[in-house]
This record gives sequence, structure tokens and C-alpha cells, in this order.
Amino acid sequence: MTGSIRVVSWNIRKAVGLDWKRAPERILDVIASLKADIVLLQESDKRLAPRRPALPLDMVAQAGWTAIDADPLTPSIGHHGNAILLGQGFSFSRLHTMDLPGLEPRGGVLAAISGANVNFTIGSLHLGLRQKDRIRQMAHTLDAVRSFGGPAILGGDFNEWRGRDKDKLVPHDAPWHEIAPGPTFHTARPRLNLDRFVVDTGIKVLDMGVVPAGDMNRASDHLPIWADLKFGTDHVA
Repeated sequence: MTGSIRVVSWNIRKAVGLDWKRAPERILDVIASLKADIVLLQESDKRLAPRRPALPLDMVAQAGWTAIDADPLTPSIGHHGNAILLGQGFSFSRLHTMDLPGLEPRGGVLAAISGANVNFTIGSLHLGLRQKDRIRQMAHTLDAVRSFGGPAILGGDFNEWRGRDKDKLVPHDAPWHEIAPGPTFHTARPRLNLDRFVVDTGIKVLDMGVVPAGDMNRASDHLPIWADLKFGTDHVA
């Protein structure tokens, strides 16, 4: 459908499953089942320097994905573990990595994307554990998004557990809407809506959901979220 895309966001816990085995092929199998156009990952790099990808780049390419190189001077797949995978028919023209303010080292990645006959901004984020840090980090991100222009979609592990009925991190007078598809943490007993999207109010949410734990094969301690999104006619090329 022209102007419509499926975006997935998932904290993959460095590809370590609930069995404490690192199994990148398990992560890629789950991603393949979701039929996404774009995948936003968090905790996509190993913990210790030089922080090599938890998903080997050759496996990512063989699975049909283009991984945006967020940190070319390192072997990492992401920036602060945040990575963006593009499906066929999608390309990027501009990249911005962010070190987000707060007590802990946190970050995000923004990219200007073309595909599905539309140009838009996509971002992957992993926000802090303290509420005041999360609010500052989201404000910092939205300021950066404005410089890109066009419609924008953000996704990630927002670490925001305070319900799902109202926007928690975006200003109420801003043209953004926060989407919490459902509980994503912990995989063994999901109760907290930690993983979310933020989209421009001009982008229509056609459908959204959380991947059931049974379909996850215990690949991570977070469940993936997905959203089918349609851009307004004024955004479609």
C-alpha cells in the first residue's frame, strides 16, 4: 500500500535469550516472521569494548536487511546499542547519532529514510531509568527530529512503565502521539509497557501489537512491538 509501512521495535538484550544463550539466528527468525519494512533495535551490541554487534553483520545481510552503520569508526551495529535495519526498497540519506542527557549513558539514532513513495524520519531510542531523565531525553530527541523535517516515527525501549492510556513523555501541546501497544517486559510474564512508539499526529496508526511470548521462542527478555502506519496524502510522493 503506497505510503504505508510496518515498523518493528525490539530490545534484543544483546541476542541473549531467557536460556542465557546468545543466538542471533533466533532473533533474525523472529524478525523475519514479522514482515516488517523497518526494524528498530536496542541493545544490539555486545556490552564490552569494542562492542561488536550481537547480530553479526553478515547474518543481517544474508537475511535481507541493510544495517545503517551508525558508528563507522567502531565495529558496532548501533550507537549506544540502537540500530536501524532497512528492508528492500528503503534507503537513507542522512544520519544523526545522539548522546542523550541523563545520569546513565544513553543514546539514539535518527535517519532520513526514503521508501514506499514517501520521505520520512525514523529513530531508535533507549531511554533512561529515571523519569526526569526520560523526559529530558525525549525533549532532546524531538528537537533533533525537527531539524530533519517531514513526518517522523520514533520507537524503542522507553523504560516508561506508567500505563498506556495517555502520553507520558511527549508534551501535550506538541504534534506527537505516544503509542504503547501493550506489556512487553518481562517476556516470561509481561506486565510493563516499556517499549513504545512516538509518531507525528499526521501519521495514522492502522494497527499495532505486541508479539506473543510463544512466538518469541524466548529470544529476549523484551517482547517486540509493531505498528502498521500510513502517511497522510500530503506526505506521499
